[in-house]
Order: sequence, then structure tokens, then C-alpha cells
Amino acid sequence: MFHKVKNVNALPDYKLSVQFAEGVTKIYYVSPLFEKYSFFLPLKDNPELFCSVTVDQGGYGIVWNDDIDISCEELHANGVKVDTPFII
Repeated sequence: MFHKVKNVNALPDYKLSVQFAEGVTKIYYVSPLFEKYSFFLPLKDNPELFCSVTVDQGGYGIVWNDDIDISCEELHANGVKVDTPFII
């Protein structure tokens, strides 16, 4: 099952606020990826690039450029759920 991404916002300290189509919001911590995968390092070195994150076509993940992306399933499985008053 895909948990399609509806919206994403960059937050301080390399965190992302990710809203999913089913109404769930999660905070995803990007900083642990810097040590695991070298292709994420440009996000650490360039705050403007980090803030340019967008939802990819179709909502199957998020992207920064052609080389850096994260799938919707990774975001959903490893994000921390945030309680919001907007869940239906």
C-alpha cells in the first residue's frame, strides 16, 4: 500500500513535515541519512537546496533534484506521527 505524499515542508535541523493523503502528518529526520548515504550530503552543505524539497509527480515520494529523493514508504515507515486537529 502506498501512502501518497500530499505536502512537504522543510523544518530546522534537517527535519521535514510530511503530510500524507490519508490525513496523517509525520516528522521525518533527514540527518541520519548523511552518515549512511553520501548522496544526501549536498543537503547538509546547502540549506537552500534542503529547503527546495517538493512532492514528486504522483505523490510517491519527495525530491530535491534528479539525484536526491525519498520514497513515500520510507517517509511513512520512519517518520514520527504528529497529532493534528485535521485528521478525519
